Amino acid sequence: MKAILQRLRDQLELSYGQKLFLLASLPLILAVTLISLVVTVQSRALAEREIKALETQLIDAKKEELRNYLAIARTAFVNTYGLAGPNDAKAKLTVTQELSSILYGNDGYFFVFDYDGNNLVAPRQTFLINKNWTGLKDIDGTPITDELIRIAREGGGYHTFEWPKPSTGETERMIVYVNGLQDWRWVVGTGIFIGDVLDTVAASRADVEARIKRTSLYIVGIAIAALIGVFLSGMVLNIRERRLADAKLKDLTQRIIDTQEEERGRVARELHDGISQMLVGVRYALELCKRQVGLGDPRAPTTLTKGIDGLGSAILEVRRISRDLRPGVLDDLGLGPALKMLTDDFSARTGIQTRFETVVFRNRLDEEARIALYRIAQEALTNIERHAEATHVDVSLKGQRNGGMLKITDNGKGMQWPPPSRSQRKSPGLGLRNMQERVEQLGGTMQITSAPSKGTRIEALVPLTHMLRPQNKKAEVL
Repeated sequence: MKAILQRLRDQLELSYGQKLFLLASLPLILAVTLISLVVTVQSRALAEREIKALETQLIDAKKEELRNYLAIARTAFVNTYGLAGPNDAKAKLTVTQELSSILYGNDGYFFVFDYDGNNLVAPRQTFLINKNWTGLKDIDGTPITDELIRIAREGGGYHTFEWPKPSTGETERMIVYVNGLQDWRWVVGTGIFIGDVLDTVAASRADVEARIKRTSLYIVGIAIAALIGVFLSGMVLNIRERRLADAKLKDLTQRIIDTQEEERGRVARELHDGISQMLVGVRYALELCKRQVGLGDPRAPTTLTKGIDGLGSAILEVRRISRDLRPGVLDDLGLGPALKMLTDDFSARTGIQTRFETVVFRNRLDEEARIALYRIAQEALTNIERHAEATHVDVSLKGQRNGGMLKITDNGKGMQWPPPSRSQRKSPGLGLRNMQERVEQLGGTMQITSAPSKGTRIEALVPLTHMLRPQNKKAEVL
């Protein structure tokens, strides 16, 4: 079970490239989503305001049209109504006949109710005539007759409700405008269906929604294109970085192999040229001593002493080689004594006057920093011995505010630094690159100052992160 969970965990774990793609894509997706929401909400709100304004404008035009229709009708019966009394049946009949004859459009007509709810005129819907419609409501429960009577009593106004359309028989929204003939207790009015207005408004809303959807699709398309661009760019960068990393890894591997081969060659030469010859000499001395003893030659003790001396020299040479590979004093006493021994051996071997200076301070370098600085000093002294033609070398190891500082200065012939462009120089040696990489691995810095005939100075700084607290109150060296 644990193996299955681990396998699932490994499969779900994202690679570095996938994490980088998500890191670049998620803010883009979030931004596009927010932009799409804002655009949709703002567009819909703006369109709704425009549609409401259009609807209001169209309905106001319809209302104005109704007022004009009713004004025309009033001019037809105003004289009759003005000269008649409240109970003038003849005048009322004349007015009803005149209103019944006035028709306009396919559905336009005038209607009359009395204040008791009885319909007196309805030329396009005659089934309403001479019936009491008090309490009449539309399909939505909106009062009709009672509300019209109330509006007429108050002088006149508009009312909206659902009503069957005479030309089609289908129920549509209708706006009516009524006036009251107070002397006769009549409600006189006319209405107009606004289905065309509602259809126009619905079409406008549908058009707005279609535009919003198209805009959202455009935004999504742009976002997808951007994501594809990010993905392709990430792939190109990833491939490029991987190629560079592979090239650097290949170069580093080759340099490691070259360094190993160089070190093996050096050790092999020292073993062959030094220890091997010494041991051969010891063997000859021991064989000679053996023959002299067999012959009773009195020179046998002297020959044996020479063999013992040669064996002692071989032991010292082995110790020197071992010390060069990994000096024990570096682990036992610290970097200061190790460098002191290194500079003394260098001066004794090369005849170059060497001065070493260090100070005692409370903190000390960790193992990685000690090894790195020792190897840098070792490599620098090797380069001085081989190439500098110097007569004097100064080595300084001190603690600073920023960390531990190693300085190596010679008065040799120097070199061109910084080196010339790649097209004008050969591949640099491993020494300087190894020194610089050792310091960089520790997070430190290395500066080289050199010029032809002016000597060379190397400064390697190890940061405070590699400084350890002393294990006791006694001050310790580097």
